[in-house]
Amino acid sequence: MGHDSLRMEIMYRRFCELNPERALSRGGEEILKDNGLDGGEPALDTSSKESIDITIEAVCVRGGLYEVDVRNKECYSVYWNPVAAQTRCYSPIEKKQSNLGVRSQAFRSLSSLQPMPVNVTSVVFLKCRSAIHSVQLSRSHVDWYGVDEVYLYSDATTSKIARTVTQKLGFSKASSSGTRLHRGFVEEASLDDKPPQTTHIVFVVHGIGQKMDKDRIIKNTGMLREAVRKMEEKHFAEQTEEHVEFLPVEWRSKLALDGDTVESITPDKVRGLRDLLNSSAMDIMYYTSPLYRDEITNGLTQELNRLYSLFCSRNPEFESRGGKVSIISHSLGCVITFDIMTGWDPVRFCLQEHRDQLKGEDLHWTTHEERHLLEEVQLTRQRLRELQDQLQGLKAAKPTPFPTLTFKVENFFCMGSPLAVFLALRGIRPGNTGDQDHIMPKSICRRLFNIFHPTDPVAYRLEPLVLKHYSNIAPVQIHWCNTISPTPYDEIRPSHLSVSKSAASDTENGSSPSSSPVLATRHYGESITSLGKASILGAASISKGIGGILFSRFSRSPSLPSAVDSGIGDSEDSQSTFAFSAISPSSLFDAAVEMEHRIDYELREGLVESRYWSAVTSHTAYWTSHDVALFLLTFIYKQQSTDQTQNTSPM
Repeated sequence: MGHDSLRMEIMYRRFCELNPERALSRGGEEILKDNGLDGGEPALDTSSKESIDITIEAVCVRGGLYEVDVRNKECYSVYWNPVAAQTRCYSPIEKKQSNLGVRSQAFRSLSSLQPMPVNVTSVVFLKCRSAIHSVQLSRSHVDWYGVDEVYLYSDATTSKIARTVTQKLGFSKASSSGTRLHRGFVEEASLDDKPPQTTHIVFVVHGIGQKMDKDRIIKNTGMLREAVRKMEEKHFAEQTEEHVEFLPVEWRSKLALDGDTVESITPDKVRGLRDLLNSSAMDIMYYTSPLYRDEITNGLTQELNRLYSLFCSRNPEFESRGGKVSIISHSLGCVITFDIMTGWDPVRFCLQEHRDQLKGEDLHWTTHEERHLLEEVQLTRQRLRELQDQLQGLKAAKPTPFPTLTFKVENFFCMGSPLAVFLALRGIRPGNTGDQDHIMPKSICRRLFNIFHPTDPVAYRLEPLVLKHYSNIAPVQIHWCNTISPTPYDEIRPSHLSVSKSAASDTENGSSPSSSPVLATRHYGESITSLGKASILGAASISKGIGGILFSRFSRSPSLPSAVDSGIGDSEDSQSTFAFSAISPSSLFDAAVEMEHRIDYELREGLVESRYWSAVTSHTAYWTSHDVALFLLTFIYKQQSTDQTQNTSPM
């Protein structure tokens, strides 16, 4: 941007003025000469030069995402790790030769020549003349034919062959394979050429597989940012006072977890496949382990808070101007982020269930002596917990409170999310109102969005966990980015799924795994609901042994007939279990109730898209989708404009 270019140039010129000796070694002769410091004034002493060199400030560019060090000519990212080179030219010359036009004595002597008259004959034979001056670089060379005629040539074998052939055909060397270099600019830089101040930051949280490719989330965020910028130029050009910035959140690389224990027990056979699984799917096992779950949640929470504090320190007016924060999470990152925002802790939950079970045992004690013994046992357990807490305090290992975010989340966008399965296994059941609070309280997050591709094997729907009959209502279709005058999302009426159409669309080429006989339509929530009930009841019956847990979990598998249908269920436990299933709130549901705000949003399939290939690639296709980028901007800008309208409306 013009603003960034001018600020970098001003800082570089200041550096050359304050450090003339170092500037001479970096190709700053022209700047020193322009400012009258080339040989005419004494150089600064070493002590002052070092002190001044330290005070050279880094230049923030690209909306504050990067800092440019004009001394070392490097560009550092502020919020993540990779370093990029920075030069003073937009040319194909390498960084070390970027000051070629400034340093070359031949160029300075040529620039002092007077323009020579050119007649028709000289023009005809211009392409046949030889270079006045040439400079050899590492993998290329530069030829000067005049003050404004400078060409860069590659020394690769293919380029040499091409030049030889074209010159024998009568073409000039420059026109055959040369790249013309210009000292100047295509467009004059302006301080007004800069983005507006950031009014909305979006943290992008990755899922599994980050250990395999540590910088993948940075690349994915870059692709998403690029798609968003294109959609901004096309659909939101009038938004000149607002700016949305996307910041990657990389939480995996800082975790220790089990160290290299898993690596040490991994067999050598099929090592590549095993390493792939250890670097990706193992993250799911880590998170479901009580031993490592807290380390993961703490790591992500600390990284989110660190990035937010860093951003606010570099943008002090962000909070005072009412800046907002949203989170985009992908895959397993949706579950981790959800648990951090809501404070879900399975260990606390199991302990509470265990305490409730102990309280329920009071009903079985009938004699005074038994009640007295029970009270003694409870007092002993309480005293034991107090001693354990004291011991942990002495060892400085007392567990810290559950980590919390230091900012309010405006929108939570889930992409390719398995969150619905996790919630179902935790006992979340459909209610009788369409409020988002049933899953995510609006006091924690204003809007929840579940974005998924129809063939993404990892993604699941959330709406049937809020209202059961929404299992038969189609998710909202995300508009194509080139749709003209699309219907606003909040005005799209719910539409029922067509069983015949969905069954027909699942069959391709007449023979496929999906061409098996179509089963009877089942509510979306039934399968995961049954698993969730079994899981929660199994957790509540820890003291009854592994056998009871396994029975309670798998006895009502969707693929098997239930005990009610088969007449099985003689035991007291099975009777109470299936009685709970029989009086499910689903019988009280009102199909006329609608969602307050839709949560499930589905990408449209391509017209010539292979469903089987799409099932492999769809889980990572969100980053480059212009449809997703436009969808994000639609709700982010819509909410900001709504808030501004409310703030400016008279009381």
